[in-house]
Amino acid sequence: MKEKIIAIVGRPNVGKSTLVNRIAGKRLSIVDDRPNITRDRVYIEASWQNKKFILIDTGGIVEGNDDEFVKNINTQVDLAIEEADLILFLTDAKSGLNPYDYDIANKLRQTKKEVLLVVNKIDSKAQNNLANEFWALGFNDMYLLSALHGDCGVGDLLDVITKDITPTDAITENNTIKIAITGKPNAGKSSILNALLKKERAIVSDISGTTRDSIDEEIVFENDTYTLIDTAGIRKKAKVDWGVEMFAVDRAIRAIRSCDVALLVIDATEGLSDQDKKIASICEQAGCGLILAFNKWDLVKNVDTHKFEEKIEKEAPFLNYAQKIYISAKTGQRIDNILKTAKQISIERLKRISTGLLNKVVNEAYNLNPPTSIKGKNLKIYYSTQAKSNPPTFVIFINNKDLIQDHYKRYIMKKLRENFGFKGTPIVVSYRQKGDK
Repeated sequence: MKEKIIAIVGRPNVGKSTLVNRIAGKRLSIVDDRPNITRDRVYIEASWQNKKFILIDTGGIVEGNDDEFVKNINTQVDLAIEEADLILFLTDAKSGLNPYDYDIANKLRQTKKEVLLVVNKIDSKAQNNLANEFWALGFNDMYLLSALHGDCGVGDLLDVITKDITPTDAITENNTIKIAITGKPNAGKSSILNALLKKERAIVSDISGTTRDSIDEEIVFENDTYTLIDTAGIRKKAKVDWGVEMFAVDRAIRAIRSCDVALLVIDATEGLSDQDKKIASICEQAGCGLILAFNKWDLVKNVDTHKFEEKIEKEAPFLNYAQKIYISAKTGQRIDNILKTAKQISIERLKRISTGLLNKVVNEAYNLNPPTSIKGKNLKIYYSTQAKSNPPTFVIFINNKDLIQDHYKRYIMKKLRENFGFKGTPIVVSYRQKGDK
């Protein structure tokens, strides 16, 4: 059953993101006193009294402004209105009725959609009179609340929003492959998202840092469901401004930690930068699968792909396990390989190796290349087992952890990959000695 979609619209800085966060019960949208902080539209699953619905947070509508960026924001709002079953028109009691509110009201009336006029920043009943002037907008009903203080009117509004929604059991997570689209600013992440969706979903601009909120979109490809998460560009830590950008980067990193597969978008014309390596390291530490997507491949001329890949492997040998694809969001070149590769990696991440076969491979590796002794003591491997999958995690029991050197750990890891694959996913191998828990 299709979930009800509710779009929250209004002029900048009236509290749209604050209301979204209040309804969702956690800080999901970026909240800041400066206008135009929310630039893309953001989809959030929410529920009230076991009634599920989807909220769309949008950039502030600014009519009569010819600035190209503002036009892009307005386009996103128009798309959200088109998708919505119900529109919450949010206004600001503290700043009062604004000429833009009249323009927005006229725009909304033309949609023929159900619209609820909501007057925000009414912090107590004593301030109810502040809302009287908003009757001039011509709506039959008006809902007063304080998004900042949730006990003031938010529950009553939610009752109205969800009156026609059938209650369900507790929300369960969809069985989808979650892909976080990450990388440096301006590498083409939003363009890739739009190319996959085959529609304008995220604002694409030459201005770096255009995407600040992480954007989720669910699609179906070859009978498999994918959740795409477009995240803010991650710049070098020293260049990140404190406040909104730092929060956006933090959310991007959290998206990586919660995804199944990270799609690291790299500008192929620039090659693998130090910052790309740092982001890749974040992905590896998070334990998610990893695809290195070299975007703008249509602009790379006279380059042998195999030699290009060999160069990357020499520059960053710790990324040899990652799957590498060469794409162009602009031309659509090999875009579908993103989803196909993510599916392959998700299968590898769930792979389980029988204990007998695992011990056979580890013992053969040990006998083929026994480790050198340390101060006359030899490493002994007793037993190996797979502790869990997603990511594949193994435990190897040995006689003494001081006898296992880093180069030998890399050797065992290499043998596991040679025998079992695990392409595109990090694997975890821990060593325990007798007496360890």
